[in-house]
Amino acid sequence: MSVGNKIKSAMVAKNKNRQDLANALNITDKAITAKFYRDSFSAEDLIKIADCLGYSLNFSSNDNNIIFRLEDIKTGE
Repeated sequence: MSVGNKIKSAMVAKNKNRQDLANALNITDKAITAKFYRDSFSAEDLIKIADCLGYSLNFSSNDNNIIFRLEDIKTGE
């Protein structure tokens, strides 16, 4: 399953739409549509989307977990 499709499934579960994500990423409707079309989300996008949907972003491998939250993004630098 593509990243975009996973995001779409999470959006349905949380009753959110593309405009909600566009607002969370501070981008236009057209820009969020392009991200879904190209399936191109940066790590920062994914953290913001997870926060918008009420999730944390987790990377797991061999019993090791790394969790990213919105506070992990440095702003203004």
